[in-house]
Amino acid sequence: MADAREFDLIIYGATGYTGRLVAEYVAKQYGVGADAPKWAMAGRSMEKLAEVRDLIGAPAQTPLVVADSSDPASLDAMTSRARVILTTVGPYQLYGDELVAACVKNGTHYVDLCGEPGWMRAKIDEHQEAAEKSGAQICFSCGFDSIPFDLGVLMLQNEMNARYGKPANRVKGRVRAMEGTFSGGTAASLKETMKAVAKNPSLVKILASSFGLTPGFEGPDQPNMMIPKIDKALNSWVAPFIMAPINTKNVHRTNFLLDFPYGGDFKYDEMIVTSPGEMGKQAAEMIAKANPFGDDDAPKPGEGPTKEQRENGYYDLLFIGETSDGKTASLCVKGDKDPGYGSTSKMIAEAALCIAIDGNDHGGGIWTPGALMGEKLVKRLEDHAGLSFTVEN
Repeated sequence: MADAREFDLIIYGATGYTGRLVAEYVAKQYGVGADAPKWAMAGRSMEKLAEVRDLIGAPAQTPLVVADSSDPASLDAMTSRARVILTTVGPYQLYGDELVAACVKNGTHYVDLCGEPGWMRAKIDEHQEAAEKSGAQICFSCGFDSIPFDLGVLMLQNEMNARYGKPANRVKGRVRAMEGTFSGGTAASLKETMKAVAKNPSLVKILASSFGLTPGFEGPDQPNMMIPKIDKALNSWVAPFIMAPINTKNVHRTNFLLDFPYGGDFKYDEMIVTSPGEMGKQAAEMIAKANPFGDDDAPKPGEGPTKEQRENGYYDLLFIGETSDGKTASLCVKGDKDPGYGSTSKMIAEAALCIAIDGNDHGGGIWTPGALMGEKLVKRLEDHAGLSFTVEN
């Protein structure tokens, strides 16, 4: 149904901070023309859209679409025009319900930056069957949470299978280095999730479990990620990582959706590497006690770092796989911009274009980046978005 659409891609929320970065990236990377993807910018105000289009240097003929999350008719009209809707309008539990419903109804594919597992699980329960019928591919978490982690595990497991003929039943995700900030949207999403839990305590079970996004499947007990500890494989202290609760759920959902290529006994955790010795222990304990969203200077939704800060950011992630009989391999994922904005805006754009242009062999449903796009997305990210996926040993 989505093949004959007017646009390959509509960027919804293009006048917001992150949406503007996405539109700027697509404009500079692909432009507008006969050989370019057919894309448009969407938001609540035609005047603001035109202003942003000019500010980011997008071609004057870039199409503009007016749509508002509070106006279901406008969302229905917008989603019927595109193969893929890319939305940066969050928190999604406040502004995403009607858009997902419109995409499912119209057989339109969808990508977002969602790190709100309670809402994601509700959408899985609500729309999985209808999305399968309409052909809509709904893919959450297409930014720093959770593309580098989801695809990092996938590529490591490919290496394990190639080298040993079997996957690792235990994978460690380790943040070795990171420079940059979490987005204001991430902080707002966490606050809304806490409000949702207060209203519906049953969400606690979904939020607490690594299998909160795998309805009907509960795997083995997972490693404790909340307490600083020595990682013997790295000879270093490691500390809790704020994005682990969403990333681990997406990694396990990828395994679930692909019929358990990592095995039904798969274990996975994510932590931040500090250093060996007493100083490493102290740093790990400080990280464990810190509230990364408690700073009054933290960005609010719609705000973000300067261009220089985005350009100077980076991240270095290590994935270590081990089989039950002790065979190991490791793979590194690096990004060349700050994770929350610079790299995220490129990742979600390439994810949307991967679905719209490259296609895949899957049908409709609620997907993860790893399960839906896999190595096709890895290639796009390496070719265009400044990411690298490198086997280390």
